[in-house]
Amino acid sequence: MTALHVVDVAMAPALGDIRDAGPGDLVYIRPDATSRKDFPRYWEAAGVALARGAQVVVMSREEN
Repeated sequence: MTALHVVDVAMAPALGDIRDAGPGDLVYIRPDATSRKDFPRYWEAAGVALARGAQVVVMSREEN
């Protein structure tokens, strides 16, 4: 199953959905996501997804 997860200041999927991401899944973290109060939890979830084989992309401001 391929899933696309986008985290930014205005929206984000459930933390469990990111933690469950694996091979073939993609997690995008936009620059403004760091403004979220719960960003450390999303950062940790992205690390779990990366360890499970998902591709995690931390977008730079130029890609916004």
